Amino acid sequence: MNRIPKGKYKPYPKIDLPNRQWPDNIIDKAPRWCSVDLRDGNQALINPMNMEKKLELFALLLKIGFKEIEVGFPSASKVEYDFLRKLVDDNLIPDDVTVQVLVQAREHLIAKTFEALRGVKKATVHLYNSTSVAQRKIVFAKEQDEIIELALQGVDLVKKYEASHNGEIFLEYSPESFTGTELDFAARICNAVTKRWGISKERPVIINLPATVEMATPNVYADQIEWMGRHLDNREHILISTHTHNDRGTSVAATELALLAGADRVEGTLLSNGERTGNVDIITLALNMLTQGVDPKLDFSNVNEVLEVVERCTELPTHPRHPYVGELVYTAFSGSHQDAINKGLAYQQAKEDPFWEVPYLPIDPADVGRTYESIIRINSQSGKGGVAYILEKNYGYQLPKAMHPEIGRAVQALSDEKGRELSPEEILGVFKKEYFEVKEHISLIDFTLTTEDGKSQCSLKYNYKGKEIVAQGEGNGPIDACKNALMKDYENEFSIKSYSEHSCGDKSSAKAVAYIEVQSKEVLSCFGVGADNDITIASIKALFCALNRAFS
Repeated sequence: MNRIPKGKYKPYPKIDLPNRQWPDNIIDKAPRWCSVDLRDGNQALINPMNMEKKLELFALLLKIGFKEIEVGFPSASKVEYDFLRKLVDDNLIPDDVTVQVLVQAREHLIAKTFEALRGVKKATVHLYNSTSVAQRKIVFAKEQDEIIELALQGVDLVKKYEASHNGEIFLEYSPESFTGTELDFAARICNAVTKRWGISKERPVIINLPATVEMATPNVYADQIEWMGRHLDNREHILISTHTHNDRGTSVAATELALLAGADRVEGTLLSNGERTGNVDIITLALNMLTQGVDPKLDFSNVNEVLEVVERCTELPTHPRHPYVGELVYTAFSGSHQDAINKGLAYQQAKEDPFWEVPYLPIDPADVGRTYESIIRINSQSGKGGVAYILEKNYGYQLPKAMHPEIGRAVQALSDEKGRELSPEEILGVFKKEYFEVKEHISLIDFTLTTEDGKSQCSLKYNYKGKEIVAQGEGNGPIDACKNALMKDYENEFSIKSYSEHSCGDKSSAKAVAYIEVQSKEVLSCFGVGADNDITIASIKALFCALNRAFS
């Protein structure tokens, strides 16, 4: 980095804010939300949305629950104008929804904007002009007073056309590039605007303080918001709004800290679409609130639908690690993570307290329309618990814990060989190959079982070393009796270390599955699995499977 000249970049100046209050505050209610997907988001697309896509996205925003939607810049182009007229003419704007339009402080643009708004019952006219040091010096070559005069001319024009509009008009003013503007000047121009508008309880004003460019750490933005809140006249009639971009990658944090600092309203987009690195993602903000027990007043219970519609309308892919909605965000590959999630889900299901406390999952995937099947996925980094989870959740096999390492090694070997993630079907294939397609040196032909005085007698017929053998045995149960029958001719000494069983499938077609673990001097542990409609037959099959695996 030596090639960068000294002094090219400078630290953002500290905000003089004695006794700042925001660090001790909490977010305990949702802000007013305003979607700017159809304006700020749309202008940042490689292929801007056509009428059909705009209508589809507008319908989605209504379904999610947005009550304020910036529908475009109707004076900027025909498609923007026509879209707003379509909403009005087809009566697509619900009575409780306020549409918002952006416009610069020029009369012909404001006149065109009000022409597009004809028939709208409630609208916010979003007036803006740039106020930053760089914009004043480089772009406009104007002094502070001249910049204020531009803003006031815009206010006067909005008031002029408001007078003949049949509906409610609300004013929003943005000192665009606020984060690059001196705070005293930002307060001065905002106060001039609200005074000229005639601010009152009946005529509140939205003062939008955008991080048009994110220039400092999130705490600095919070300081700016709190400072402005202390220096805005008629604060009780002002809604302080945020509009953060993500140039530093901290737009979510900046917005959350701004809410702590007194902001009342948030403008943003779904999935962070917007100029350069994007606008703040409202999905992330809303679901962050949900995980803290705060109702965000927006419905993201079906994030898959949101993802599908937004990606289709914007033609932009979503990163697989995008918070809450990415393909992989509810997925664990690490073995220790898989084991903890598996145990956490079982614990959550067993307890009566609804409080969510599953390790590694800050939100219940079901609350956003995701399913548990996608939580744990298997690759070469995965652990034994993840494999067992897939087999149980997808196929009903409840493997004993001691068996997890054995099947885990087999699945990991295949993943290493293929060099990729394995599907649940492939994992099931490994399981079946290991336990149901075993190469046999001893095979069961038939057996009969009788019980008398608490003792089981087994007559066993099996093939061993090319010979058919019939043997009888007695024991404390079917498995013990079968083992004792086998030991009369079977050359490998073994003992049964563990046994478990369960039913698999629905009640009408359930099959019994048995697991037997054997050991010997040479083999410390080896499992066999058997499945049958009859649990005794399943158990004998499991024993033969274990012997074939242990001594083949």
